[in-house]
Amino acid sequence: MAKLVILTQGMTGRAHELKAERTTIGRVEDNAFQIAEASVSSHHCEILLRGNEVVVKDLDSTNGTFINDEKITEAVLNPGQILRLGQVELKLGTEGAVPAPAPAPAAAPAPAPNPATKIMPRGVSLNELETGGGRPPGFDTSKKFSKKTDKTNTIFLIIGIIAGLLIIGLIIYALAQIPHPK
Repeated sequence: MAKLVILTQGMTGRAHELKAERTTIGRVEDNAFQIAEASVSSHHCEILLRGNEVVVKDLDSTNGTFINDEKITEAVLNPGQILRLGQVELKLGTEGAVPAPAPAPAAAPAPAPNPATKIMPRGVSLNELETGGGRPPGFDTSKKFSKKTDKTNTIFLIIGIIAGLLIIGLIIYALAQIPHPK
């Protein structure tokens, strides 16, 4: 029986037998094969058994699904091929077969960045923290902060008092216009 064996260090040897026609793989618990690793999407891909073929179908994962470093949306996975989900590598094996260890990464050129991947700006280096970093151009530290006068509150207060007096005056005027019984 076919099974997927994780090759990534720290998870090496974890395996899942492909018994069902459809096996979901992802980071969350409701998957048939849960791989709790940040680069794996919550519902990353599914494995479909179609006769003697093992078909891998990507489920619009964030970091992609790859077979032998080729990005796929749906493809046949053959025994011995490396399936990569995000940063986790797996190998398709058969019952009783001991998977070969993952090959050491060669100094190959980095793959072209995925246009959907967002590049986060780097943080502050320790050297910048120690030296104070440096201020952006045009940032003048010689100016003193001055206390702003709060004229807006005063204006609203005066307007409020005037409006209140007008309302009271109109009420008194309206009451004076009401005819009183004799």
